[in-house]
Amino acid sequence: MVVVGGGGFGRETLDVLDALIAAGEPLETLGVLDASPRGDDLAQLAARGVAYLGTDAEWLSGAAKDVRFVVAIGDPAIRRRVAEKFADAGLRAATLIHPKATIGSQARIGRGVVVAAGVQVSTNVTLGAHVHLNPASVIGHDAVLSDFVSVNPGAIVSGHVRVEAGVLLGAGSVVLQGLAVGEGATVGASACVTKDVSPHQVVVGVPAREIARAETT
Repeated sequence: MVVVGGGGFGRETLDVLDALIAAGEPLETLGVLDASPRGDDLAQLAARGVAYLGTDAEWLSGAAKDVRFVVAIGDPAIRRRVAEKFADAGLRAATLIHPKATIGSQARIGRGVVVAAGVQVSTNVTLGAHVHLNPASVIGHDAVLSDFVSVNPGAIVSGHVRVEAGVLLGAGSVVLQGLAVGEGATVGASACVTKDVSPHQVVVGVPAREIARAETT
């Protein structure tokens, strides 16, 4: 197993891996890949004894096809590009769910998903490919989160909400019951979404209001 991304969420993903291994899962952490690692991140990896394996391009050129990967990059658009590159190289994405997360009945969880400690996922929830659920986030019943959604720490997605692909929900934000958040939108930290959010919009505040269009690169 390799983790792609050596930043903060990369190290949180390593925590999920460590917890799964401690719980008896047959996993082995080979190390971390990062196209442009910061010195502080490399120092943090070294301190915990995790190998830095180099850049994605370098490693993929000789990668064994039985190695699985998880993309631990917070930005949904970058995560999509990286995941597609690894899939094109013939590698399979792993799904990692911390043992201290709660997953409700009849959940449907896609490949490449990372669920951190303290997350609560209710019944009949759908998580698309490469969704990130950060610590203490809550996903209500019958919610649908499409591919490459990021839910930051403490955010709440209420029941029957639909979150389209590539959305970023900021820390502590709330999306109220039955609403939709359009593709590529960004919901600011602590915002309260009380009406549908248009695709590629940035919304902030209580109640959340649109202030700009999100970048779509």
